[in-house]
Amino acid sequence: MDDLVAWLRDRPYYEGQIVTHDRHPAREPQFSDVELEPRLQGLLADRGIDSLYAHQADAIEAVREGDDVVLATETASGKSLAYTVPAFERAMDHGGRTLYLGPQNALIADQLETLAELARGLGFGSRVSVDQYTGRLSKTEKREVRDRRPTVLLSNPDMVHYALLPHGHRLWEWLFSSLELVVVDEVHSYRGVFGSQVALTLRRLRRLCERFGSDPQFVCCSATIGNPVEHASRVTGRPADGFRLVDTDASGRGPRHWILWNPPEYDADWSDRSAGEGGRRRSSHAESMRLFVDLLVRGHQTLSFTRARQTAERYAQESARELRERGQRDLAGAVQAYQGSLRGDRRRSIERQLDAGEIRGVWSTNALELGVDVGGLDAVILDGYPGTRMETFQRAGRAGRGSEPAAVIMVAGEDQLDQYLMGHPDELFDGDPEEAITDPENDRLLRNHVPCAATENWLSPDDEGYFGESFPDVVADLEASGTLSRRETDAGLRWLFDGGGSPQHGMSLRRIDDREVDLLDRRDGDVIASLGFSDALRDAHPGAIYHHQGETYEVAELDLDRDVAELTPTWADYYTRVLTDKTIEVDEDRKRRPLSARPETSVRFADLSVTEQVTGYERRDGSTGEPLGRVDLELPETTLSTTGLYVTVPPGVERGMRALGRENGTGAAGELALAGGIHAAEHGVISLFPLEFLCDRADVGGLSTPRHPHTDRATVFVYDGYPGGVGLTRRGFEVAESLFDRTARLIDGCGCEDGCPACVQSPHCGNANEPLEPEPAVAFLNELVGADRSGRK
Repeated sequence: MDDLVAWLRDRPYYEGQIVTHDRHPAREPQFSDVELEPRLQGLLADRGIDSLYAHQADAIEAVREGDDVVLATETASGKSLAYTVPAFERAMDHGGRTLYLGPQNALIADQLETLAELARGLGFGSRVSVDQYTGRLSKTEKREVRDRRPTVLLSNPDMVHYALLPHGHRLWEWLFSSLELVVVDEVHSYRGVFGSQVALTLRRLRRLCERFGSDPQFVCCSATIGNPVEHASRVTGRPADGFRLVDTDASGRGPRHWILWNPPEYDADWSDRSAGEGGRRRSSHAESMRLFVDLLVRGHQTLSFTRARQTAERYAQESARELRERGQRDLAGAVQAYQGSLRGDRRRSIERQLDAGEIRGVWSTNALELGVDVGGLDAVILDGYPGTRMETFQRAGRAGRGSEPAAVIMVAGEDQLDQYLMGHPDELFDGDPEEAITDPENDRLLRNHVPCAATENWLSPDDEGYFGESFPDVVADLEASGTLSRRETDAGLRWLFDGGGSPQHGMSLRRIDDREVDLLDRRDGDVIASLGFSDALRDAHPGAIYHHQGETYEVAELDLDRDVAELTPTWADYYTRVLTDKTIEVDEDRKRRPLSARPETSVRFADLSVTEQVTGYERRDGSTGEPLGRVDLELPETTLSTTGLYVTVPPGVERGMRALGRENGTGAAGELALAGGIHAAEHGVISLFPLEFLCDRADVGGLSTPRHPHTDRATVFVYDGYPGGVGLTRRGFEVAESLFDRTARLIDGCGCEDGCPACVQSPHCGNANEPLEPEPAVAFLNELVGADRSGRK
């Protein structure tokens, strides 16, 4: 692959884009002997599997010994065999059952095909039978699955919540009474709101199993994350000390060449950059497409990951057109797009053709990141940093066939994380893996799940062991509201659901808002999407430009009496950015942590109330980002009760920030320097949260104010963007100094004067990214961590 790098450097469009070329050596496989059931051993041998990797053998033995297991190894390392062997062994021996849970139906379909084919190879007499139970089945198909009573059932957490647990006594006693193994695949994907909801659902599953006399083990499969055991424990509710961690990947792979590619700036003169125009680089999409086409022409089978479905479809078409223009008509016909909305048979067809080499190039969303088997590829292009190191290496794991060399090219976007890693590549390759964060103790979520649990099996005081120390207070509140009714029985105190209807169908695991707004296409009245109430105010206000599945709409009307937004298609060449007013009230300080460099100053963790009102929006040119005008709106306030961290600006540091403003003549002397400095610091800290934790920047909100009534000082707040919090800022509080230090290096390393997309501008800012002052921000953050930097000019 060194010759590939040299060839890329010689391309006519090359302008120094290769920031880093990092060579990762080949790895020889390591095998272990493990005794298997003879029929199963023969079946695997017939399929070319004569030996098991050491990590597969370790996981199998751990399950056999009764431990829960976390298997955290790379993509395509054979994790599925580690749970398939014990699942099949138990079914063959005594009819023991396994429930496999996957986060996506496409992954479930892939596993079904593989496991069902193995079960057929064992024959009917083996007692191994495999079925899926998802929302895509008809009522008749679902009934047939229940009648067949498979020993391996593949489903997803949503179906467990909606269909299995509510009907456990009537339809599923055969499963829960004999359930011995629960496989939680891609457990790292259960984080944030969804992860917290799944964690509570699995607690409900375990208590119903207890009712039927079973106590299943858990096997959790994960990518490499910073806290695999802790996370698996929080998701399943099982004790952390009962998990066996298997995280040494013993599978083999060829050498892998990493290329970090930074598109050139529109204007290489840093001094000319401004907040409106600075930090703009050539599109990562366009750069990725050019590399994609070049690699295909050179003979490399290539997969390009991008973020959006419409981007995957668009660039697959444009790549094929470019290949035809180069005279490569056969190659043009061997390019496809792959994304989650494709029909299952179409996805599987693409997977088979990709594995067989018939398809030479694919543009994909993260749908191919998970455990779908597509073999190894010559090259993977990452169109923009995927958002976390974990996702980056998951996607990179698609590159490499056997012992052959492979290339991974990450093409940077212009935002903070992408540009930070271009300047600090060691943090990508050698940094600690991010932590997955979930919070099953969120009171808001618990109040929804406790009524569900009461319909599945009456509640008792012992259920505090499943739901935590908040359980008694939640039960008392639900009893007072009439949702639960108390019963004194011979067995002790019990609570029954008394609220009417189905609490399971009154909530979704994928969201937390109780109120939703439907987005209607005015042409036919169809609902194209639904948004939580707060999101609808921000994204579906009158005049908003809304993108959905490759089509652009303008919001014509937002009717909050009917909770409906009416949209019309548009050819608008501009986008809209919402403007908001926000205040934060500190309800209760929970914890404080003095800073190492300034013990007199503390970071605090608190319960917060965030009140926000959309006051208007800006139209901005779709090509340049230039503001085209502002429209005022009158929309209702929303209040978010959540958790967050905050830090004040020490008095001496505040004076220094003001002095910087006076020295540089920025605006109204020191006031702008203070306000812009803390605002820039707030944006920077939020942008780097995904370097520490598996999250999106939009999962975290913030506010900076030159004087807050609770502290009587200039203060920076960072908070979870979900009711009750999902644990992000709780962990952020614990590593706040690392966040402050990284943020200072991010801003200090950018040469812009007024703040740009590569350092402190945010697409989510409700103040149109004004004011932003990078130099005072660096001075403030450096003081918090005791660093001495003078890199800014």
